[in-house]
Amino acid sequence: MTTFQEEVLPTTRRALLHRIAVAQTQGRAPSLVAAVVRDGRVVWHGARTSVDGHAPDENVQYRIGSITKTFTAVLVLRLRDEGALELGDPLEKHLPDTGVGEATIAELLAHTGGLAAETPGPWWERSPGSLRPELADVLGEQPRLSPPGRRFHYSNPGYALLGALVEELRGASWQEVLRREVLEPLGLHRTSVRPQAPYAGGWAVHPWADAMLPEPAEDLGRMAPAGQLWSTTGDLARFAAFLVNGDDRVLSAESLREMRTPAASHEAADVASGYAYCLGMEIRRRNGRSLVGHTGSLPGFLACLMISIEDDVAAVVLANCTSGPLLFAVAADLVRIVAEAEPRIPAPWKPMAEADVDVALLELTGQWYWGTYACALRLTADGLASLEPLSGQGRRSRFRPNGDGTWTGLEGYYAGEVLRAVRRPDGSVSHLDLGSFVFTRQPYDEGSPVPGGVDPEGWRGIG
Repeated sequence: MTTFQEEVLPTTRRALLHRIAVAQTQGRAPSLVAAVVRDGRVVWHGARTSVDGHAPDENVQYRIGSITKTFTAVLVLRLRDEGALELGDPLEKHLPDTGVGEATIAELLAHTGGLAAETPGPWWERSPGSLRPELADVLGEQPRLSPPGRRFHYSNPGYALLGALVEELRGASWQEVLRREVLEPLGLHRTSVRPQAPYAGGWAVHPWADAMLPEPAEDLGRMAPAGQLWSTTGDLARFAAFLVNGDDRVLSAESLREMRTPAASHEAADVASGYAYCLGMEIRRRNGRSLVGHTGSLPGFLACLMISIEDDVAAVVLANCTSGPLLFAVAADLVRIVAEAEPRIPAPWKPMAEADVDVALLELTGQWYWGTYACALRLTADGLASLEPLSGQGRRSRFRPNGDGTWTGLEGYYAGEVLRAVRRPDGSVSHLDLGSFVFTRQPYDEGSPVPGGVDPEGWRGIG
């Protein structure tokens, strides 16, 4: 049973309820259930239903469709962190004879493997997986639409391949590995491959009449890693908190940051609409916010999990209809309502621990110049360093210490790049080297090895 922390104000609760009520009514959804997570805890839960006297609670299962892909991606990143594979490995190295093995694991995670969006007919979401018993049946005779790495093209069969990769390296079924390595450690006891009562039935609502038709709930077989799972708002709320903070029993916070980083080249239309795909997660923009998570749909069901990392607010919305309410818009609005009505209160500032104050490192802090671009290097209480442009615009990154006097970038342009202080023979700092970029204490400091040299006549005016 999920414990709800009633920490949102009554006016906020009413605004949240109003938003899902409008969505359920205007979207003509048989039922719609939602939860909001703040600071890693559920702070609100709401539901609307067409059944008088009953509304689904946080333990009623709905099918979550492609949110399943995020679970599969977690399993793949676990294998990477254990050293069983590298994201740059071609699939062929670990799963031979698929016919598309030149695509890398990262490309499959990011939907840039060049594969088709769907399996050969019949429609895999409404037909039993027994019709596609082998990967060859999932891929078909022409599985590739473009060379790997060329473009973003969403591919459900790509995640079937990733599920098969997990099975090959673990020696167990995808669903067993998922249960053992993710669901049980995170306490997601109401997330399962097959529905477990209580669960919602899936419905198609007639587009021009207030009439409904039941949808089949097929076992997807080989396609399960792309969209099989059933879950609840309670479990997905816990999963959202994990996606923000990590859990060393499952996946570190650092690896989850990597999962949330855009990894695919998108079409101009995607970029213009604020959409990007990462490693098993989507980034979408709405109302000036960047939201990361995943949407999902299968016949009879819609699902959405979205997180604002900056606000530390997440929303989960589930409905049991094939089409109807736009759940991404609903989830984004739930996040906005809480973030704007009750802005996040930052944790108290705390200084570094006394043992962490290193005079040699303090010497590196302050203002530096890359050419004429002014930057500041700061040390923070979490043991990291940050390099930020003083103008507020430009390249920035946090760096983690490597234990040998160097630092590795964690994000943005400098992700993976090494920062080192270069010292003169007398031990004083000459400059910082960051991936061949030279940062000096003064713009084009003539006493430092600026690439290309510095004009000996120095700075001057117009004459």
